[in-house]
Amino acid sequence: MSETKKFMYLNRRPPYGTIYAWESLEVVLIGAAFEQDVSLAFLDDGVYQIMKGQDTGEVDMKNFSPTYSALGDYEVTKLYVEKESLEERGLSIDDLMHLTWEDEDEDWAEKDSIQVVTRAELAKLMDEQDVVFSF
Repeated sequence: MSETKKFMYLNRRPPYGTIYAWESLEVVLIGAAFEQDVSLAFLDDGVYQIMKGQDTGEVDMKNFSPTYSALGDYEVTKLYVEKESLEERGLSIDDLMHLTWEDEDEDWAEKDSIQVVTRAELAKLMDEQDVVFSF
């Protein structure tokens, strides 16, 4: 039996104005549907992808941010946000969506999906992956 490969998707761009954020989310959901070990990292302007209260009325694009709340249903439970990227943009974890998953091993306890990590911790996590995609 083969070992499950670990895939990390780096989200570096803002959610709207290009298709990178939407494409990343689609690829993550597809990978998770095929039971890949998937994680996401949000850094640089990618931290804006999971901000609360997104309004796309002025940019004439569909607001796809509610889709992030479905990640837990696909067993995508590892979302890493780079601390320095948040700080450089004057943001904190309180500015981000509350994304969770239910742990069936702990009587379906709800757990946070987002972990704020330092740049050094994120680099270490990236080194542990088999494949890293950058969007």
